[in-house]
Amino acid sequence: MLPAKDGDVRHQPSQNSMMANPRKMDPIIPYFADVPCDKNGQRMWWAFLASSMVTFFGGLFIILLWRTVRYLWTVCCHCSTKKKDVQRVSSVEKKDITVVSEVGWMTSVKDWAGVMISAQTLTGRVLVVLVFILSIGALVIYFIDSSSPIESCPHFDKEFTLQIDMAFNIFFLLYFGLRFIAANDKLWFWLEVNSVVDFFTVPPVFVSVYLNRSWLGLRFLRALRLIQFSEILQFLNILKTSNSIKLVNLCSIFISTWLTAAGFIHLVENSGDPWENFQNFQQMSYWECVYLLMVTMSTVGYGDVYAKTTLGRLFMVFFILGGLAMFASYVPEIIELIGNRKKYGGSYSAVNGRKHIVVCGHITLESVSNFLKDFLHKDRDDVNVEIVFLHNISPNLELEALFKRHFTQVEFYQGSVLNPHDLARVKIESADACLILANKYCADPDAEDASNIMRVISIKNYHPKIRIITQMLQYHNKAHLLNIPSWNWKEGDDAICLAELKLGFIAQSCLAQGLSTMLANLFSMRSYIKIEEDTWQKYYLEGVANEMYTEYLSSAFVGLSFPMVCELCYVKLKLLLIAIEYKSDQRESSTLINPGNHVKMQEGTLGFFIASDAKEVKRALYYCKACHDDISDPKRIKKCGCKRPMDVPAVQQSALSPKKKQRNGGMRTSPNCSPKTIRHEPVLIPSHDQMETMDDSVKRYDSTGMFHWCPSRDIEKVTLTRSEAAMTVLSGHVVVCIFGDVKSAVVGLRNLVMPLRASNFHYHELKHIVFVGSLEYLKREWETLHNFPKVSILPGTPLSRADLRAVNINLCDMCVILSANQTNIDDASLQDKECILASLNIKSMQFDDSIGLLQANSQGFTPPGMDRSSPENSPVHGLERQTSISTGANIPIITELAKSDRLLNAVCVRQDKSCGTNIPMITELVNDANVQFLDQDDDDDPDTELYLTQPFACGTAFAVSVLDSLMSATYFNDNILTLIRTLVTGGATPELEGLLAEENALRGGYSDTHTLANRDRCRVAQLALYDGPFAQLGEGGCYGDLFCKALKTYNMLCFGIYRLRDAHLSAPSQCTKRYVITNPPYEFELVPTDLIFCLMQFDHNAAQCRSTLSHSSHSSSKKSSSVHSISTKHTKSREPRDKPNRKYINTQNWRNKGSTHCLGILEMYRMKTGKKPDSLSFFSPKCTVDELKGHRYENTHTLTHTHTHTHMHMHGTHGIDAFSPKRVACLRFCF
Repeated sequence: MLPAKDGDVRHQPSQNSMMANPRKMDPIIPYFADVPCDKNGQRMWWAFLASSMVTFFGGLFIILLWRTVRYLWTVCCHCSTKKKDVQRVSSVEKKDITVVSEVGWMTSVKDWAGVMISAQTLTGRVLVVLVFILSIGALVIYFIDSSSPIESCPHFDKEFTLQIDMAFNIFFLLYFGLRFIAANDKLWFWLEVNSVVDFFTVPPVFVSVYLNRSWLGLRFLRALRLIQFSEILQFLNILKTSNSIKLVNLCSIFISTWLTAAGFIHLVENSGDPWENFQNFQQMSYWECVYLLMVTMSTVGYGDVYAKTTLGRLFMVFFILGGLAMFASYVPEIIELIGNRKKYGGSYSAVNGRKHIVVCGHITLESVSNFLKDFLHKDRDDVNVEIVFLHNISPNLELEALFKRHFTQVEFYQGSVLNPHDLARVKIESADACLILANKYCADPDAEDASNIMRVISIKNYHPKIRIITQMLQYHNKAHLLNIPSWNWKEGDDAICLAELKLGFIAQSCLAQGLSTMLANLFSMRSYIKIEEDTWQKYYLEGVANEMYTEYLSSAFVGLSFPMVCELCYVKLKLLLIAIEYKSDQRESSTLINPGNHVKMQEGTLGFFIASDAKEVKRALYYCKACHDDISDPKRIKKCGCKRPMDVPAVQQSALSPKKKQRNGGMRTSPNCSPKTIRHEPVLIPSHDQMETMDDSVKRYDSTGMFHWCPSRDIEKVTLTRSEAAMTVLSGHVVVCIFGDVKSAVVGLRNLVMPLRASNFHYHELKHIVFVGSLEYLKREWETLHNFPKVSILPGTPLSRADLRAVNINLCDMCVILSANQTNIDDASLQDKECILASLNIKSMQFDDSIGLLQANSQGFTPPGMDRSSPENSPVHGLERQTSISTGANIPIITELAKSDRLLNAVCVRQDKSCGTNIPMITELVNDANVQFLDQDDDDDPDTELYLTQPFACGTAFAVSVLDSLMSATYFNDNILTLIRTLVTGGATPELEGLLAEENALRGGYSDTHTLANRDRCRVAQLALYDGPFAQLGEGGCYGDLFCKALKTYNMLCFGIYRLRDAHLSAPSQCTKRYVITNPPYEFELVPTDLIFCLMQFDHNAAQCRSTLSHSSHSSSKKSSSVHSISTKHTKSREPRDKPNRKYINTQNWRNKGSTHCLGILEMYRMKTGKKPDSLSFFSPKCTVDELKGHRYENTHTLTHTHTHTHMHMHGTHGIDAFSPKRVACLRFCF
């Protein structure tokens, strides 16, 4: 036995007890846990416990007694005898006064106490948080003291932990008093968990000071205060979401129960059972008890640690029931909440010296991959921009893998831009821009636009100065952005309308087939793919590598005209300059495309270039005539030090700088300024035709002068039945096959028609547009189309061959196939089923020889509107030339291939009009992969990217996905969007957009010098090489020579070639497909069948000879392309009809001289009606000249005959509108 220390009492078993129980002769383990402070070994644990029990039950007794007395008093008052009225009233008044005074005093104290502990005030929040912190501090002190014996005799003045615990408990006592005063129900307050904790922890501290003893006792109950942890965090505004509050609640309840139960086991196991005289104790640390409780709750029970006391085992029996239930329910829920915690819920940390942009909206694998592919393309040089994606749905595995591949420049955060907290997480206030992507394949485009507009509102509301670039699906929804006060075009905010650009691209393809492909490739970043074989893909991919850039021009170009600078850049610098940003005398900026000789370069002029990468464009900035004039290799043109560097405006020093003061030129900085009014005086002097138009009181153009206009018409007046359409000989028109019904979303056909009605075309040059589709759907679109001339509607379906034959689809210049049925289909391949079926249906059609035109032509018949005679008996039919004052030469623009065997042999092409595969066509696709179904004879792999497929390269297919590249292109250079929009929309301006937003329709206006000056702008055309002044270059000449000659002589800017697919083959081929070559090099060899994309100047005098201009422009797939040409002299066959002093012509003489015309009319009559006319005498002997040659506008003239009346509706010079079986012929000649 160890000797006893001072103050320690060892319990020695007596001899009698040892003899009575021989099993207790085992070695005795001394008891060190309890250290009584008296020599008798008396324990005082009961005193500590009694203080707590007396406090609890005594207070409970007092509260119950008070309630009982008050209840009895109330009953006695109600059961008292009646007294006199005066005495009762007086006693009640006295009682009321007393009560009122007493309640007022108690209420004020109660209110004061409530304010002190309320979390609604700053004092209350501080007090609540302080009490919680002190409770945790008291629990920590318990953890420290748990390593000491359960009962000991420390000295108060020497034990630091006891002093701190005493201070804490005094504060708890004061807080308990405040809570008691503020409580409305004292009884329920007395039974609260926090009150019970105070009863069993506060009084023992005062007893320990009085007895000079310390009992560890029930101080572990302080762990129950952890249950309030979530409330404290909510008071501090740390927890805001329900999931986080729930998670903290579950964890705090689980941990507090666990620690409290461990404290009880620690107490009983280290003390022993009282009825065993505390002999069955075992020494266990507190943390061993914590371990024991955990293995017990989880039902593992290793057995290495277990309870030995009866109290401990009894407690474990009951605890395992509740603990197991809690463990089985709480732990899985906690794990689920932690697992559901946003993996991407952090905040973005900005990097010094590095900008970042925020991308939100429709975030999917397809949209993100397309965006990153273009944004991070190597041709953009070093892109020092970090991309932060914000979306409320966590990415799937594929999208997550994509983010990881670009982890150095891409970060993803889960959240919504509609939540200001999420905007703060991604640091939207310091972001360089915010890009919003739209779901191009949604079933409800208006709802998608509304969602994006709400995103813009939320972002602008959080930070009004942030630059936003958003995608919009519908054109009419762009107007809602103007309602946002902080939306500012001048600061770089932009809306990329997919419907506007998509239909604008398709419309330009109607004027120059293949242009949609070329423009799409220009603003998309494509890597150069080198092909050694001499195939069409080699030349196509060389052009695909070109992109559009902007750069400031060197001071060496100052004072030179635009054509001179353009030629110098192409020949010397190997750059193609197509437009400039020009500042007028009023310092208003405007984007001018191929402006002409009158525009001189200014200091700091911004140029738009077509080049393969951004480094090449720097040559325009570094060029110095003194240093680089004799350098032949453009790669050697570097920055020189012989002159002071040009003061490039700091707003945009390269094409990669995303910000500038005037991002979109004067067209946005000054909406009231027309984009062409900055032209010099020669532009403001109208031609003879314009003066004639100005004198006319009829409104011919819209109020901006940018588009042709006519008074609104009812849809019934332009609707044709199938029989009426079948009796109409249409040629050189545009057929638009549209799929849609009354439930379909409108696609905005106005965006398709507006470029085809641009005012830089003369009226007789406008192509007639025929819509084939559901009348119910077209009625919804007609409100935006009723002010455009030369538009007709055939109700039907594009899948009906009868409807297609009725509109002479084999004679059209272009067939456009669109679909408004954007339904959500599980199989993506079925999204384009209607367009694909319509395309294959047209290609499989067979036609006759187009109403006998070919037979009549072979017999010498030239149909009305087609002039066989041309200089040197050219076999090219449908090409009538006129004198061009502005160009002064014969220029075949918008071609038609010849039909004679000699020229056919020369170009190695035979055009077959009887086959539907030769009909020029462009099909809109939703799913890029469906392009494989359009051409059955190509070998495109289903996984091939769209731009590498043959239909896209040939310009016969277009998908809206190619417009995704405009987001990144606009961010790096917002002038690119201005240029693209100017090219494809026909000249839409902010002034016009504001008007459309107000009235949703074009407003007619009278012509004046300013509106007519707006007509003077470039347009895209196709130049034929088989005839005209460039025919010699077509025989193996160089593209660079053609470029220079066209630019010098005619101010025509060439920028690409539309070449036959098999032109590189030595053997003749029957294939009429063509593909696009963008910006060929100078030495590129030309072939006679090439069609050249060019920017053509507006011809002021072309309309003066409109009566002699032919527009029988047939399709490029039938004939290569449609071309109109201009000649230097009038043909003799038209001279008698053009003389103004000859009012009447003898129809008999006309019939004798031009009997072939009558034979042609009879042939057309026979082909249309299936009947042979009785006589040729249904023409009157005399007709006015206007009746024969047609009128500029739609007028009706009557030719009388003794037996019949024949109505001739003259619209132009193309064909017959209707034939009546009763010998009534309606002859409509369409311009």
